Amino acid sequence: MIKPFEGKTAMVTGATRGIGRAIAKMLAANGVRVAICGRTQSGTQTAVKELVDETGGWITGIECDVTKPEAIRKFFAFTDDHLTSLDILVNNAGIGVFRSVAEMTGEEWQATIDTNLTGVFHCCHLAIERFKRGRGGLIVNIASLAGKNAFAGGAAYNASKFGLIGFSEALMLDHRHDNVRVTTILPGSVSTEFGRGPRADWKIQSEDIAEVVRMAVAMPERTMVSSIEMRPSRPAK
Repeated sequence: MIKPFEGKTAMVTGATRGIGRAIAKMLAANGVRVAICGRTQSGTQTAVKELVDETGGWITGIECDVTKPEAIRKFFAFTDDHLTSLDILVNNAGIGVFRSVAEMTGEEWQATIDTNLTGVFHCCHLAIERFKRGRGGLIVNIASLAGKNAFAGGAAYNASKFGLIGFSEALMLDHRHDNVRVTTILPGSVSTEFGRGPRADWKIQSEDIAEVVRMAVAMPERTMVSSIEMRPSRPAK
């Protein structure tokens, strides 16, 4: 019987709260050795301790600002030292600045693109190097339905997520024969502190997205779940 989580290792960016934290918790609870990162060392270490207490799993972490290539390289070097191999990369780190184009600053635009898109490229680039040295691997990119549906005030966020979806599709085509699977998840309204509205029970929960990641990891290697759209079943009217 195939045990899809046995002996696996994973990296999860932006995992100190929200979706990333739920994914890291799910992986650790299933026996995966997990390395996480967050924007601050104190926040990351607090999340590591809490997640270990909650799951009894093996979790470590380090500060990493994914807008900085050197910080990403340091995160991967840290993971090399602590995990020795890599099987799963989850690109979850993201920010949202919701303003009209006229109101948005160049710095806000650049920070959004660098976090939500360029940082993903750098993480994938380094992960694929490791996958090629090993047995391949799975990349999960957390995109958004905002990557298919533009909205007023979402210029930077829309652009970053439209770009992430296109990047993910090309990434899959580039490296599927290197035994690299790519799954892109497009959630709609999620009940987290991130976003444009308050938390609500009718919204997608972070644990729901973690469950989709669990299913993607558990899929036999002959099959790739390439893209999944998620929506609240009964959104507010």
